[in-house]
Amino acid sequence: MSRHFIKTTEKDSVYNNLELKSTREILSDINQEDKTVAYIVEKNIPKIETLVDNVYEKLQNGGRLFYIGSGTSGRLGILDASECPPTFGVDNELVFGIIAGGDKAIRKSQEYAEDSLTQAWKDLNKYKITKKDIVIGIAASGTTPYVLGGIEECNKNDIATGCITCNKNSPLSYLAKYPIEAVVGPEYITGSSRMKAGTAQKLILNMISSAVMIRLGKIKGNKMVDMQLANNKLVKRGEKIIKSELDVTNSKAKALLKKTKNVRKAIESFKKTKK
Repeated sequence: MSRHFIKTTEKDSVYNNLELKSTREILSDINQEDKTVAYIVEKNIPKIETLVDNVYEKLQNGGRLFYIGSGTSGRLGILDASECPPTFGVDNELVFGIIAGGDKAIRKSQEYAEDSLTQAWKDLNKYKITKKDIVIGIAASGTTPYVLGGIEECNKNDIATGCITCNKNSPLSYLAKYPIEAVVGPEYITGSSRMKAGTAQKLILNMISSAVMIRLGKIKGNKMVDMQLANNKLVKRGEKIIKSELDVTNSKAKALLKKTKNVRKAIESFKKTKK
């Protein structure tokens, strides 16, 4: 199939002579570019909606969500996955972020790790991936071999696939069943896709995980009632939620949370005693 593909993420910046600019000029220019990102993401809401609905369906029926990527894209997937258990109280085995080069690549670039067409599938199989799961490939360019190979193998094995990329009509968009293309244009520093492209990917990942978890019932009203009480700040937040939800005193909210160790359980147990 012939497709018109221009890698806009690699096009020359519309700004020049950056080294001659003042700090204020550089910051203002970057901010001006960043302002365009949310609008571009907004135009993709229908496609994001489709992907979210499919992720929700998979997770609702016992499946798992996997993100695969390399470099900045891979790190963003890991970030989103790692925030799900503490924020929404879900199992650590529900959402996974996998990066080319393994955990070492989270902090330090692993040369050529992204160039393998076969490694992502090997990495996914370490988790015994099945048709119940869904895999989202993240690649600003839409051409990363690690991601392309993983998505292609998932397709061959009837595993649902989505993608987040920042180029139109990329090979990745062609492969993924549910593609999202946030075309943010040339970066302020030519080719530095950790900038606008990375911001767009982060915004979309926030939308996907948050919307899916809300639909799974992990939020009550607008509160994180299933969050893990992992530090004093979160314990205080939990007490505040209980106090607001039940209209009780600070000491009562504190006692309820201490007894149940969970915001949702504290609220439900109190309401049962009042029936």
